[in-house]
Amino acid sequence: MNDSKLHPVTTYRSILGEGPVWDSVTKSILWLDIVQGIIHEYFPAKEKHSQLSMGEMVGAIALSQNNQLIAALQSGFAFIERKNGMIRRIQDPEAHLPENRFNDGKCDPAGRFWAGTMALDEAADAGNLYMLDQHLLVTIKISNVSVSNGMAWRADESTFYYIDSPTRQVVAYDFERTSGTLSNRRVVITIPEGEGFPDGMTIDTEDKLWIAHWGGWQVSRWDPDTGEKLLQIDLPVAKVTSCVFGGPTLQDLYITTAIIGLDDMDLQKQPLAGQLFVWKRTGYQGQEADRFHITTG
Repeated sequence: MNDSKLHPVTTYRSILGEGPVWDSVTKSILWLDIVQGIIHEYFPAKEKHSQLSMGEMVGAIALSQNNQLIAALQSGFAFIERKNGMIRRIQDPEAHLPENRFNDGKCDPAGRFWAGTMALDEAADAGNLYMLDQHLLVTIKISNVSVSNGMAWRADESTFYYIDSPTRQVVAYDFERTSGTLSNRRVVITIPEGEGFPDGMTIDTEDKLWIAHWGGWQVSRWDPDTGEKLLQIDLPVAKVTSCVFGGPTLQDLYITTAIIGLDDMDLQKQPLAGQLFVWKRTGYQGQEADRFHITTG
């Protein structure tokens, strides 16, 4: 598919747009500018755009209870008040690794927050994938990660999909909901040379994966059971970072992009780089975003 169905949502250009999340309660799309440390929120029905400046890099956010967000900041895991940006810090599992930052995260079907790290200079094997549970305890789920990125769970909660970008692969694990245990790692998708690197990812109600291609000018839809590429959505920008379904029936695809690393000539050729795009009424439906839950008592 060409880019004629895609439209910029706002005029804001992110340096590193990432981490889109649709909130079906507020009917709004949230996304990040990681480098600027800004959390954006846009209400399509009102055409209202708001921003929260965190004062540090924000690698990932997910929805939580009581109008809060759970976030993976440069300084670690934290709750953020959506109304004013107030931060309540939880824990920094990499306080001893100041050259790392968080990059992408999501909540699993049991309400735990998963977020991964990477080195600021993208050094190989410097990062980890962490799980923050309902008791606010942190465990490492996958170690020796280079650029922790997209993740998704099948609707039946049996399988976890994960991207470490430089590998050009999507790997699958058997997923045990109660404990969050991962097992039986296998490669299910390999991105061909010349199509960029897999970045952020979402999943639809047919358990097909939608993958953003960093440096690949596209979002693609894949069957993880066969490894087959089913659809390609071309974008007018090279650095496509992530995607998520939103809208009243979760059939609108929101896509984040970036300008980081582009020179003046690149920017002239890509005047829409860094913008948030939407493809409305795709004919496909996404899964509802899972929320973070705390166990009290």
